[in-house]
Amino acid sequence: MVHQYKLNGYNIVLDTFSGSVHCVDDLAYDVIEMYENNSKDKIITEMLKKYADFPEITKQEVCDCIDDVEELKNDGKLFTEDKYKDLAFDFKKRNTVIKALCLHIAHTCNLNCEYCFASQGKYHGDRALMSFEVGKRAIDFLVENSGSRTNLEVDFFGGEPLMNFDVVKQIVAYARSIEKEKNKNFRFTLTTNGMLIDDDVIEFANKECHNVVLSLDGRKEVHDNLRKTVNGKGSYDIIVPKFQEFVKKRGNKGYYVRGTYTHNNTDFTNDIFHMADLGFTELSMEPVVCSPNDPYALTYDDLPILYEQYEILAKDMLRREKEGKPITFYHYMIDLTGGPCIYKRISGCGSGTEYMAVTPWGELFPCHQFVGDPKYSLGNIYDGVTNTKIQDEFKLCNAYARPDCKDCWAKLYCSGGCAANAYHATGSISGTYEYGCKLFKKRIECAIMMKVAQADL
Repeated sequence: MVHQYKLNGYNIVLDTFSGSVHCVDDLAYDVIEMYENNSKDKIITEMLKKYADFPEITKQEVCDCIDDVEELKNDGKLFTEDKYKDLAFDFKKRNTVIKALCLHIAHTCNLNCEYCFASQGKYHGDRALMSFEVGKRAIDFLVENSGSRTNLEVDFFGGEPLMNFDVVKQIVAYARSIEKEKNKNFRFTLTTNGMLIDDDVIEFANKECHNVVLSLDGRKEVHDNLRKTVNGKGSYDIIVPKFQEFVKKRGNKGYYVRGTYTHNNTDFTNDIFHMADLGFTELSMEPVVCSPNDPYALTYDDLPILYEQYEILAKDMLRREKEGKPITFYHYMIDLTGGPCIYKRISGCGSGTEYMAVTPWGELFPCHQFVGDPKYSLGNIYDGVTNTKIQDEFKLCNAYARPDCKDCWAKLYCSGGCAANAYHATGSISGTYEYGCKLFKKRIECAIMMKVAQADL
């Protein structure tokens, strides 16, 4: 399968199953487009007709180009066959280990964000804080179910995890105390809205957290419109100085300033650039996922604007890199040479199998976006996974499980997309969240173009 597109002056050809990316001239681009479904004579005739005003494009030139394409095909770099499809259906038989937990340390929040999928941190249930005893058991559960895997991930999530900061510190201390004995290495991530950040939080996170995620939607008017405090006031002025101090003291450790864009700010690149102007270089901006009836919901009329925005962002990032002031955008991080193994590219994030969310009382769900839905309760940290039927569904939820993905060039980059988004859009984890697919494919095109441009520098 081959995907061709033009972007930023480049003619780009992606061979899906080999992962090869080719930057070609106009003639080669057109030849490749015709190659599979037309005879050599037909291609020659059409090319000579199309390039009649270009004396350098001779019959011999076209023939040589066809030969080059054929050579790439024979070398397994173009028009390669799908040799992975049979792997996808072996996943149910695979013995998976758990490598990551998302600890819902607090089902409560000190903000009242309108678009919050978690119902202001409560996940459509009661407010709750995780006890140390539950957190300790969650760590033990992870160790017990991680097999021989050494590196384990633990995310502190909410709600707002800093509303239960003492327990966060206790859990980390316990995990560190057993690392050597259990031959494990814990990597912690903290996601916070920033309201409770102080010197103690900064010192702790910079010492113990492999990554921190700081929630900021961009420009003050954009951020304050939907991310309000419980008394209805904006939170921008409170959190931005705290985030700046946090990042300043963090040095070269990992972080992301992460925003959400909506129908209200389809010019979201201006929010990304604003965050860069504030001194943040590691950035992420996600499209809102919500009911189409919400006033801030993205519409299909927004799509052309959003496509243009992603292109603007990619071109500006190349400019910044050239000027020695690079920024990182999470969705443009792509490794074309040594990326994830094929099993990872097929299966995706591992929700429900390798990755699970833990509620304040120890209940297990496939990920944070399923928390509170009794249908997707997997079990608990005391008895383990008891709902194996649901887990088997997630094992088979991959790039080859969705009918709409069958002929999609991007399936080995998105792994079939987010199961939660698919479920909320279609009622099935094997469905397709079409809107998200369209945005994802545009982001991948931009990311690949940037790699081509960087190689061209």
